[in-house]
Amino acid sequence: MELTWHGHSTWSVTVGDTDLLIDPFFDNPKTEMGPDDFDPDYLLLTHAHQDHIAHAGEFPDATVVAVPELCGFLEDEMGLENHVGGMGMNIGGTVECGDAFVTMHRADHTNGANTGYEYDVGMPAGFVISDEKPGPDSDATSFYHAGDTGLMTEMKEVVAPYLQPDAAALPVGDHFTMGPWQAAIATEWLDVDHVFPMHYDTFPPIEIDTDEFVEQVDATGTHAEVHVLDGDESFTLE
Repeated sequence: MELTWHGHSTWSVTVGDTDLLIDPFFDNPKTEMGPDDFDPDYLLLTHAHQDHIAHAGEFPDATVVAVPELCGFLEDEMGLENHVGGMGMNIGGTVECGDAFVTMHRADHTNGANTGYEYDVGMPAGFVISDEKPGPDSDATSFYHAGDTGLMTEMKEVVAPYLQPDAAALPVGDHFTMGPWQAAIATEWLDVDHVFPMHYDTFPPIEIDTDEFVEQVDATGTHAEVHVLDGDESFTLE
């Protein structure tokens, strides 16, 4: 599984011959890439804030993976008509996306369309992407993109024991999501081997020193290795 961080919460993930793009927002200081550099098979959207769906409309041929309410909004506002299962998916579900399996989990956040208050477009989400369908006998390689979220006990009680991610991308910028300390607790709870900070340094309120996150993770005593990626840098998860 090839994971590439393009700044903020934007990731491209390749599983076998399948390309997935998560939360496309290329107006951030960490990336030198843009929508024209991608041709994803699937477009995974955690929620409707502008810094997560800004460039979604640039991928009309991709199949959208999102909650039904967000799928409906994107069809009306951006003309995106291809939705997984014909209408999107919802919390707790697993869908097959080419060579990948995508399981949706809740995130603790808000979800007004384009950060406005006029429309609520369903629950915010995170995704666990795996190369096998999760289950009691699965030996999948899996990556957890937590979306925009605060610390929540479901990470310890549901995601870790049942979905068993090997790696996690966690928001660390504080103010709108977890900061370094809470994200370090999440790392410990998730029991992952690898963790990647995201959703930081894009705007003044979320500018942080990532060394603080590394230090807080080390202080928990967890075995997780922290990878502070440069923009557009890749990591191979095996």
